[in-house]
Amino acid sequence: MTEQLLTWLRDSDPALRWQVERDLLREPPEVWEATRARIATEGFGARLLALQDPDGQWAGGAFFPADFRGTPPDDPRSDGTEPDSPGPDAGQPWTATTWTLNSLREWGLDPAVLRRRRTVELLAENSRWEYEDLPYWGGEVDCCINAWTVANGLWLGADVTGVVDWFLDHRLPDGGWNCEWVEGSTRSSVHSTLNSLKGILAHDIATGGTEATRAARRSGEEYLLERGLFRRLSTGEPLAPWVGRFAYPFRWFYDVLNAAEYFRDAALADGTAPDPRLAEAIELVRAARQPDGTWLQARRHPGRVWFEVDVAAGEPSKWLTLSGTRVLDWWDARTR
Repeated sequence: MTEQLLTWLRDSDPALRWQVERDLLREPPEVWEATRARIATEGFGARLLALQDPDGQWAGGAFFPADFRGTPPDDPRSDGTEPDSPGPDAGQPWTATTWTLNSLREWGLDPAVLRRRRTVELLAENSRWEYEDLPYWGGEVDCCINAWTVANGLWLGADVTGVVDWFLDHRLPDGGWNCEWVEGSTRSSVHSTLNSLKGILAHDIATGGTEATRAARRSGEEYLLERGLFRRLSTGEPLAPWVGRFAYPFRWFYDVLNAAEYFRDAALADGTAPDPRLAEAIELVRAARQPDGTWLQARRHPGRVWFEVDVAAGEPSKWLTLSGTRVLDWWDARTR
């Protein structure tokens, strides 16, 4: 990576910059930890913190804003292709509590900031899922939502043991998960399986895991690996064009870069080498890298946001460039 590219990446919001310093520049902890601490007081993180409601929520709702009515066409229970609808209200709103917590956690906010605000307690008292008015930290019936509840709960110190157990009970016979199980689906989905795996991995990292959670994670990983992350098991054909269209924030959407980031995180946590079955998917990530070393934003997922955190479609994305570079660095290190 060129010095010019590293300088471009480092000139970023603290939420991104600290990861560049840690993962690409290999700065000592005192450098990137100081940058990470600024998330609470500067830039994207500070802006989201300022938007928290007195009752602990954001936008007045658990998964959807309080003023949202209906089900968007690209709801995470759907495993269909993503519409490229224009306009801020064309799809899933991204402003409610779960989406905001996801961002703050993924950006690296110190959870003590939200603990001091009694966020866990306030959400337990005031936030209910739009599905059957279920309590927030108890999860609901959607795999993706429950995965984020696990990850956010562990991050903040909430008791999400029951939600972790839910994943063990709702794994499908083919090894993965599908948010549409409640509609009778018995076949797993790459979207639902990847998001479920992220939640279980968060549990295993935070607690050391159990034999049951590790087995569930292995079966979900196998579901994706036997498909090379992007092929249909039945025909070997690519699942859809969206597997190679990268967009930040990832949200609930599946693509091979998002999946490769998970397998990197899991391998680093487990102390294992990259699985060779990732090879073809990794080359899709490599092929998307531009001659200048950047990755381009493929699109913006439609839907209302508090503010934009990445570039418009067609422009070089610092977030995707960070992600793509560290995936390739991890993969290529096995041959060095």
